Amino acid sequence: MNTSSFILIKTVAVICCLYFMGASMKTFKVKPLATDTMQADAQEKMLEGAWQLSSKATPGVTTVKLVQDGYFAVAIYNQDSKKFIGTYGGTYTASNGKLTHTYEFSTLDAAKVGTTATGTYKLQNGNWQINGLGLNQKESENWKKIDEQSSTSPLAGTWRITGRERDGQMSTMQPGPRKTLKILSGTRFQWIAFNTETKEFSGTGGGTYTANDGKYTEHIEFFSRDSSRVGMQLSFNYEVKDGKWLHSGQSSTGNKINEVWERIAVKR
Repeated sequence: MNTSSFILIKTVAVICCLYFMGASMKTFKVKPLATDTMQADAQEKMLEGAWQLSSKATPGVTTVKLVQDGYFAVAIYNQDSKKFIGTYGGTYTASNGKLTHTYEFSTLDAAKVGTTATGTYKLQNGNWQINGLGLNQKESENWKKIDEQSSTSPLAGTWRITGRERDGQMSTMQPGPRKTLKILSGTRFQWIAFNTETKEFSGTGGGTYTANDGKYTEHIEFFSRDSSRVGMQLSFNYEVKDGKWLHSGQSSTGNKINEVWERIAVKR
């Protein structure tokens, strides 16, 4: 074989190789690296806890955001005047500086329920800046972490009520669009009752809490249905067993309650 023939055969082989490589790449889909998912999970974990709005805050008005297990809830209220102003929330994802909210409830704008919005965020030294997701999407929001770094609780998470005693019998609640959730950080809580299908909002309440030695105590700072309950302190018995929160005692109206809550998290 002479030199010219060898060069020709080699050139044809290289062209064929490049052709098949190109064809393969058209159908090849790059999967996210496991490290990408781990980084996203780590970022979301850093956002968990209780935050208070520090930018453009109205005097006397408190705005608190709870973030746990892929869920979030924002409550706006005036504790001194016992006035509940509004609440909104749902699920969220955070990755590479982008924050996405999917709204499941809102007393401020029911049209948002079922919609998704994306903004940007920056987290630094216990401060969380969010752009494009506030009540005024053109303005940025600055939030400050209000849970102490050392605060831990066996109840921190997002819980959905799945059982309640009625007439001496425990009834099971089937999953559906009607939900009652309770979101707890290390020190704060908010419960919310709503329907994602009809966009109906039934009520909410929240404040601070402690959970020690089988005693769960709530200090109510806002209550949408009855402002007279603001300032109350309610204590209950609790036990966490097999992923369930067993909750019993007396409600703010004095009625006996016996409930089962199960921890839930957003599936990625």
